[in-house]
Amino acid sequence: MNSILLKEPVKRAEKSIKEFDSNLKVLVLDQTARTANEAATALGCKVGAIIKSLLFKAGEDFVLCLVSGDKRCSLNKLKNILKEKDVFMANPEDVKKITGYTIGGVSPVGHLIKTKIFIDENLKNFESIFAAAGHPNAVFEIDFENLKKLTLGETKEISE
Repeated sequence: MNSILLKEPVKRAEKSIKEFDSNLKVLVLDQTARTANEAATALGCKVGAIIKSLLFKAGEDFVLCLVSGDKRCSLNKLKNILKEKDVFMANPEDVKKITGYTIGGVSPVGHLIKTKIFIDENLKNFESIFAAAGHPNAVFEIDFENLKKLTLGETKEISE
């Protein structure tokens, strides 16, 4: 068994994924998928089919935005949706504290603290999408509808 699958963050992500659908599995890549471009290269798919899990601080709260790999999350759109004037990327310490994952391996599921999740509607454009599973070399494949069900996320127009 690959040692990456034994790491606690990967096991936590895998547990959430398997509880949702026992047929979903964590794939361990030979090369890092720390960025959307690296993940797309490793998987042989379009960059847009990679889910970027980005944590933002909005006032006193946090929101995880799942954004298509070929897009950027729009701070202005987030501010309008959340009705907050101060919205910014969470720092690495907050990302670790809230999600339990380090940047580059943040999974859309298995977080330490329950967080509101927004899903970029651009991800609908892909038959299969790939998300991190707790480590830069670990990913899982899912479709858009099941991603919504798995994360209980709200579909929003959050990218530019």
